[in-house]
Amino acid sequence: MDSLTQIVLGAACGELILGKKIGNKALLFGAIGGTIPDLDVLLGALFYSNSIDQLAFHRGIMHSLVFAIIAAMVLGFVVFEAYNTKKRKHSTTLKDWMLLFLFSIGTHPILDSFTPYGTQLFAPFSDVRIAFNNISVIDPFYTLPFLICMIVVLFLKRNNPMRLTWAKAGIYISSVYMVCTLFAKIYIDSVFKNSYKKAGIETLRFRTQPTALNAILWYGIAETKEDYVLSYYSLFDSSSTANKMIHVSKNHELLYMNAPDLKKMAWFSDAFFMLEPIKNSNHIKYNDLRYVLPTEKDSINAMMTFTIKKKGDRFETTPPEYDNLENFSVLLNRLFTRLKGI
Repeated sequence: MDSLTQIVLGAACGELILGKKIGNKALLFGAIGGTIPDLDVLLGALFYSNSIDQLAFHRGIMHSLVFAIIAAMVLGFVVFEAYNTKKRKHSTTLKDWMLLFLFSIGTHPILDSFTPYGTQLFAPFSDVRIAFNNISVIDPFYTLPFLICMIVVLFLKRNNPMRLTWAKAGIYISSVYMVCTLFAKIYIDSVFKNSYKKAGIETLRFRTQPTALNAILWYGIAETKEDYVLSYYSLFDSSSTANKMIHVSKNHELLYMNAPDLKKMAWFSDAFFMLEPIKNSNHIKYNDLRYVLPTEKDSINAMMTFTIKKKGDRFETTPPEYDNLENFSVLLNRLFTRLKGI
């Protein structure tokens, strides 16, 4: 999920493990632990010159459970040795610090696995991206109540028993919301399955996920032999099925998708992508169909698009620029209008 959410969750883990002993420092170290896995964005740019390799590196090994365990032991030892000096000697234990980093780092990829982006939880043993698809990468309904609870903790004294109460409240509230989205996901899957059956669409596979910033308006994408079928359904819709279906051509023949770099792109998108030729150019536009906003016409507005270019014997991606912020705000307005139901 977004960085703010991971910081809040990491801080909560820090409070649960070491809050009574070191107060707000536990929040700080927990927040640092919660941020560490996302440093793979910087390291990917450092280690790889190819943009596709950089893209694949994110939410890879540094978002795995193996990394969380190793990093917790190393950081726990280093911080314990640095902290356990002078007046602070014997105020904390090595176990305390290892647990703090284990939970703050380990909960990061676990939380990310509930989003559509997916996480390689079991790297390096498996490159399967775990994605339960039940919550948006950015969902204020999950984050804001949690954040408020942790801000309250920040202003309470270390020995105040209400610190733990407020930290637990933040975890409980966010967890209940997460469980609700899982139940919503089960219901939505049945809605789209019935919708495709009603429309007479024979699907090879399909996936559903909430749209940006909410868990009320859901997006479904199905693959058929000929194309992809996109549709939306709001929990406020009066109909029991999603009735408007948008058919999108795959156009996979525009590129040789067996090339290693392009196979990696397809893996990244869970093979839900379409290609478009770019006018007055030899380059191809790559649309990741997992992230599409509603439109008034039977067309798509992919939030995650790339321009595919050939560079030497490899392919590169260059994300295209948005035309302007006004267009994006129009799309968001249309999203929330559709969210109210039809």
